[in-house]
Amino acid sequence: MRLYFKYMSIHLKSQMQYRTSFFLMSFGQFFIPFMVFGGLYLMFERFGQLKGWSFFEVALCFSVIHLSFSLSECFARGFDAFSSLVGKGDFDRLLVRPRSAALQVLGSKFEFTRIGRLLQSGIVFIWSVSNLPGLWTFPKLLALLFMVFNGLLIFTGIFILAATFCFWTIQALEVANVFTDGGREMAQYPLNIYEKGVTRFFTFIIPFGCVSYLPLMYILDKREGDMLLPLLMPFGGALFLIPCLLIWRIGVKHYRSTGS
Repeated sequence: MRLYFKYMSIHLKSQMQYRTSFFLMSFGQFFIPFMVFGGLYLMFERFGQLKGWSFFEVALCFSVIHLSFSLSECFARGFDAFSSLVGKGDFDRLLVRPRSAALQVLGSKFEFTRIGRLLQSGIVFIWSVSNLPGLWTFPKLLALLFMVFNGLLIFTGIFILAATFCFWTIQALEVANVFTDGGREMAQYPLNIYEKGVTRFFTFIIPFGCVSYLPLMYILDKREGDMLLPLLMPFGGALFLIPCLLIWRIGVKHYRSTGS
């Protein structure tokens, strides 16, 4: 982990060489989800509720997903940009170094400008929690933190899968955006508003349901049961990440270098 934090320090110093650009990019990232959230607010102003969910309940769901996505984009961006390493032959250099290839790829790029998106999502998170007084218990607040961490693992796993395909296709597949950007847009709302097939896919295949919808059903007392289940559900991200890393290792073993 010392190597990972060293990578982080180097990239932060590099990006802060152009501070005006950095702050303008961060400012722009703040308003990207803000506009989406504005649309969400106007929708509830018009209709009042969404299939039994109040505005602040959906806002909490929105903020958890966007916090997870922002953290993943910031700290796992190396896998999202992995195609350039393969295309230029730079991945060969990583393989001869006495450190894990996955760790080196993970530390090859950081997007600290995502702090703007992270700040906006954090504001919505605090605002929604403060307007849901039933959440002010230690188990529920702990479950909320696990939900964010769980989402971070799931988005990182998707980035890893997309990077693995680069061993055979050279360039990253655009279909991966269906599960990153598309999954983020869908999971920012409760999954029960969609068809059952969609809900099952994003619960058992790409487990975004374990990030927000299923834990929130218990945290917000929308389903009877104890608090053990929402504390266990967020670990679904780890169950998703492990096979993604195994597939990555298979891809590395089948990598045949650039030949140059």
